Amino acid sequence: MARVWRRDKRFPRRVEMPPVTGLCLAAALFAAFAFVNLAVAYALPPLTGRVVDSANIIPPAVADRIIPKLASLEAKSGIQLVVATVKSLEGDEIEPYANALFRAWGLGEKQKNNGVLLLVAPNEHKVRIEVGYGLEGTLTDALSKIIITNAMAPRFKTGDFGGGIERGVDDIITVLTTDSSEWQKRPDLRIVSQDSTLDDLGPWIALGLFVLLFYLLTPPRERGNFLSFLLGMLMSSGRGGRYDGGWGSGSGGGWSDGGGFSGGGGSSGGGGASGSW
Repeated sequence: MARVWRRDKRFPRRVEMPPVTGLCLAAALFAAFAFVNLAVAYALPPLTGRVVDSANIIPPAVADRIIPKLASLEAKSGIQLVVATVKSLEGDEIEPYANALFRAWGLGEKQKNNGVLLLVAPNEHKVRIEVGYGLEGTLTDALSKIIITNAMAPRFKTGDFGGGIERGVDDIITVLTTDSSEWQKRPDLRIVSQDSTLDDLGPWIALGLFVLLFYLLTPPRERGNFLSFLLGMLMSSGRGGRYDGGWGSGSGGGWSDGGGFSGGGGSSGGGGASGSW
């Protein structure tokens, strides 16, 4: 008579994760870090003054004209505008690099978050205006984009970095210290605003489609676990970035306006605009 083996109920049956679910979880992990995660370490230059020219592209005469304007802006309004150039973005996009640099330097007053960073990366042909939380309603994404497109990029194309940076600084100060409603009426601003919105939404649309695809491929009984896992990843990635406290490799010469200058503890959530030439 054949002997019948019965499973001991004290030991639950092993449940194996379907291959598709494992693939979905791995894909969600990749997507969360590739598109949303801000915890990226950079070797950032130190904040040595209102102009930090690590790429050596700003002529001393231009820096001498810019610095008093930046100092006057801060003295009159409390707004801290800093100009920076870097030799390399270390293979990354300029947006996360600029945001990490802004927060590492703590530009603007802590309670007002009224800082602005003008960052130029000549090797990658990229420029970024990073705006603090408190100034996003004044120096909007659209206004930042039009300053880059009209005032800076054309000069950068001809190699006039000093002229482009000085013109960008002048336009930023004008927007911050005068009635920006006149700028809002410009017809080219509306066009730039539409393009800027699409650029900002692009990565999020891609992420949404990516997650939706793998959600549909996940077995129905496993979708709750999938969503819980993804939510946890997004929450952990949104806690803010970090930066490499070792300043060394990010600097390397360049023009600065002396020591004793520091940020006020301000922060930025990624407002502003980027451009290329």
